[in-house]
Amino acid sequence: MTAAAAPAIRTAMVLAAGLGTRMRPLTDHRPKALVEVAGKPLIDHVLDRLAEAGVERAVVNVHHFADQVEAHLAKRRDLEILISDERAALLDSGGGIQHARPLLGEAPILLANIDSLWLEDGQPALETLKAAWDAGRMDLVLLLVQRGHGLGFEGPQGFFMDADGRLTHSTSPDVVTPFANVGFGIMTPRALDGPPTGAFSIYPTWRRLQSEGRLYGAAMNAFWMHVGDPAARDAAEARLKELT
Repeated sequence: MTAAAAPAIRTAMVLAAGLGTRMRPLTDHRPKALVEVAGKPLIDHVLDRLAEAGVERAVVNVHHFADQVEAHLAKRRDLEILISDERAALLDSGGGIQHARPLLGEAPILLANIDSLWLEDGQPALETLKAAWDAGRMDLVLLLVQRGHGLGFEGPQGFFMDADGRLTHSTSPDVVTPFANVGFGIMTPRALDGPPTGAFSIYPTWRRLQSEGRLYGAAMNAFWMHVGDPAARDAAEARLKELT
């Protein structure tokens, strides 16, 4: 599939409910989603990318300082924002998406983490991701970056990708993988139907889809910035300010 034939993905799930503990003290009185990088809250960096990619509806989960996130999102007019409320209990990545299923519908969705920024060189990264999507062959395609093309990523865990784009996820501390997960992807929501329920990580779903041959990847041509702590936030801000 070429970039020109990339499918229209109209709905996104934005994972914004985390406690932001590694971002302290910046998250002592505000959610991680509202930590600013180069004068713009993290969540707005992400929502701007999604809008540019043709997304019309963003489902955002909230927990930590949820009222602040909701008040901020109410100001946006370019996207329809729906709130998936996790005030009662934080549900982790898999559980958060599953909890939002009534809002997501059945069509493929874009997944987005709020702590992922990048500097593009060539085709927009989300267009690369969309061009890789094929619902007949996959239930999840992850946006990847080659090692050495980013900052703020810790540890050797990551992915191997074969010639057809199928992924193998490695958690071995002794194996350095060529690709890291950027925190964005396209997914069929039904992939999280059924057990487990409640709070759970999306990692077991990765492993199940890998075993079924339905976990794929797409490598972007960009410099990735994982904004996971104050030092990474400062480094990302310095990178972005170099362009202004």
